Amino acid sequence: MSTQASGKAAGGKTDHGRFFEDFRLGEVIRHATPRTVGEGERALYVALYGPRFAVQSSDAFARGLGWPQAPLDDLLVFHVVFGKTVPDVSLNAVANLGYAEGRFLKPVYPGTSLSAESEVIGLKPTSSGKTGIVWVRTTGYDETGDPVLTYVRWVMVNRRRPDEPFETVHVPKLAEAVPPEQLGAGLPEDFDLSAWDDDLAGSPWRWEDYEVGERIDHVDGMTVEEADHMLATRLWQNTARVHFNQLMQQDSRFGRRLVYGGHVISIARALSFNGLGSAFHIAAINGGVHAAPVFAGDTIHAWSEIVDRAPLPGRDDLGALRIVTWAVKNRTAEGFPGPAPEGKGFAEGVVLKFDYWAVLPRRG
Repeated sequence: MSTQASGKAAGGKTDHGRFFEDFRLGEVIRHATPRTVGEGERALYVALYGPRFAVQSSDAFARGLGWPQAPLDDLLVFHVVFGKTVPDVSLNAVANLGYAEGRFLKPVYPGTSLSAESEVIGLKPTSSGKTGIVWVRTTGYDETGDPVLTYVRWVMVNRRRPDEPFETVHVPKLAEAVPPEQLGAGLPEDFDLSAWDDDLAGSPWRWEDYEVGERIDHVDGMTVEEADHMLATRLWQNTARVHFNQLMQQDSRFGRRLVYGGHVISIARALSFNGLGSAFHIAAINGGVHAAPVFAGDTIHAWSEIVDRAPLPGRDDLGALRIVTWAVKNRTAEGFPGPAPEGKGFAEGVVLKFDYWAVLPRRG
C-alpha cells in the first residue's frame, strides 16, 4: 500500500508534516524528489567533512581495484536517502532515537539518481501521551530500481491529539548487529586487491593488525561552523525545522538550531581516518545513538573501539571489523569516555555512538 503524506493544512495545499496518529502499521510511503548525485556532491562532501579515504577520492585508485570509477562515499548516499524521508517521517519529530540493520547494497557512482521509500514497521505511544515512537525501514533505490541502501530508524514524533487513545502498538524486534554473512554486497564483483597501495591509502594497517578490544584515539578535532551545518542540511534536502529555522527555535528548550545528527556522524567518520585509514568501505550500520545535541561552535573529537572481527564471506583478501566510533564535544577523546560510570546514559560530552561494520584489505 502506497500512501501520500498526511498533515495537510485544513482547506489548503501546504503540508505541516505527519503527526504520530497519521502513521499506519505496514504502510509504505514513497518519498518525493528523486535526486541525481554527481561530482559536485562529492566535492561538497569533502568540503564539509574532509574525508581522505583513497577509494572514494581517486578514480585511478578505485579503477585499479575493480570499480569503474571512484564510488561516492557511503555516508553521502545515506544522507541523500535520509533527507528524502524527513518531510514524511520526522518533520514533527522531537528526537531521532536510533538506527539499526543498515546495509549498503550496491556502489553508487556520480550520475546516479536516488529515490527512497519507507515502510512503517512499528508504532508505540509514549507514557507522557504527548508523543509516540515510529519505526520505519527505509530503502534507497537507483534509477534502475535496484536497492542501494536499507536501514531502520526510529523517531519520537509529536501527537496531534494527546488525549485520544491509540490502540495500535507494535515494537519490532531488531537485530543487534548485521551478521557478517550479509556483508560485502556493496563491493564490485571483480574486486582485485593486488593493486592496493598502503602508501596511497594512507595507512600501513590492515585487517590482521587490529584486535578486538583495541581502542584508537583519532587525535584530531573539528569545530562545527554555523555555515557548515546549514549548508549540509540544505544539501541533503533535510527539511527538519530544528536544523534551519531559528525563529521556531527561539522558544525551544535549546533556543538555537540543532546540528543534523548525520553531520556529526560524517565528521566522526572523517576523523577516524587517523587510525582507520584502510577501512575504506562501510558495509553495514548496526546501530547509532545521538546522545546529546550539537550546536555551531562545538568542537568534535572521536575515538573508536574494535568490538568484533570477521573474514568477509567467500573472500581471503578482505576482512570486516565491527567498529564502535564515539564522538565527544568540547573535549578530547583522552580517557575514552563512553557510557556513564554508573552504566546508565552516557558520560559527559558524549554526543554520538555509531556502531558499524567496515571492510579492510587483508595481507596476502
